[in-house]
Amino acid sequence: QLQLVESGGGSVQAGGSLRLSCAAYGYTDSTTYMAWFRQAPGKEREGVAVIVSEGTTNYVDSVKGRFTISQDNAKNTLYLQMNNLKPEDSAMYYCAASLLSFSRVYWMELRRVSYWGQGTQVTVSS
Repeated sequence: QLQLVESGGGSVQAGGSLRLSCAAYGYTDSTTYMAWFRQAPGKEREGVAVIVSEGTTNYVDSVKGRFTISQDNAKNTLYLQMNNLKPEDSAMYYCAASLLSFSRVYWMELRRVSYWGQGTQVTVSS
C-alpha cells in the first residue's frame, strides 16, 4: 500500500512560481512511474507531467518549458516546479503513482494510476 501526500499549493499572480511536493509513504519499490495530474472545475482530470523510475520525463504540451518534474528517491518525494504560471494553470493538482509499465502514449490514462494523493489547490490570478 502507498500513501501520497501533496503540499505546496497556493494562490499566485500570473507569471509567478510554485513548487508542489508529494511525499510517498509505504512500499515504493514497485512503483514504475509517478506523475502529476490536474483538474479544473468542470473539466476532466488531465496528466501534466510524468517521471519514470530511471529519470525519463514527459510533459503535456501546455506546460513544456514552464514546469519541471523531479524526484528525490532518498526522501521518497516527488516535486513539480511551476514557473511562469498562467490563469489556465489553476486547478487541483494530484500526485499519482503507477505499478504498471510506463507508456509514453498512455501514461495519462486515469485507469493506469494505482494510487492518488488528496490534491493541492493552485490558483493563478491575472
